[in-house]
Amino acid sequence: MVILIFILILWYMGLFFQTFFLHRYAAHQTFTMSKLTEKMCFVLTWVFQGSNYLSAYGYGVMHRMHHAYVDTEKDPHSPKYDSNLFSMMWRTKSIYQDINNKRIALDAKFTKNAPQWKRFDKFASSNGSRIAWGLFYTAFFYFFATAWWQWLFLPVAFFMAPIHGVIINWFGHIVGYTNFKMNNTSKNLFPVDFLMMGESYHNNHHKYANRANFGGVRWHEIDPTYYIMLLLHKLRIIKLKPSAVSK
Repeated sequence: MVILIFILILWYMGLFFQTFFLHRYAAHQTFTMSKLTEKMCFVLTWVFQGSNYLSAYGYGVMHRMHHAYVDTEKDPHSPKYDSNLFSMMWRTKSIYQDINNKRIALDAKFTKNAPQWKRFDKFASSNGSRIAWGLFYTAFFYFFATAWWQWLFLPVAFFMAPIHGVIINWFGHIVGYTNFKMNNTSKNLFPVDFLMMGESYHNNHHKYANRANFGGVRWHEIDPTYYIMLLLHKLRIIKLKPSAVSK
């Protein structure tokens, strides 16, 4: 039971900071926050993504490229140009690392105002940090796993963020339904997004990329992250941009 709770915490908290901080803030800037709150989000992203930590700068820039080049050869992750999900994710990893390490020239529109905390990113992305988290996960399982099958969840802890990425970037362009006909393969993966906290409404998101609410087109499309953002806005922790709020 402890292991399942642990995995659920890693899944949903890691996913929350991915969609709230990396996606809706770093990539699309649907809201603003203070520099102190931004730094807290960097740290909390590291805490809950652990060995999977993704830089807000690297993720934000790469995701902007995805929208600009969706389903073309320049798209960092498109099922149309990779034979399987593993080759797609390997290419995505390579492009992400090239962006983070400034090994490729980038158009200013992709890097404009992308949040970056270089010293923290260097630490959080280091092999030492990733190995330390991996050792922590393994020790946690050693002390709390009560059945052999629970160890099957250990690789999930190691690769949580890539698993999230595969679900949306691969399956979200192959499986599901569409609300909007577009010049790309984006789909809404789940009618009710119980698994991805709103991220699965991928077709909606490609239609209205700068909206904070990924759901809401149909009555059953409930985006949990958006409602958390509304609460944070009311508490004045963040400030949603008027253009990002669903009408």
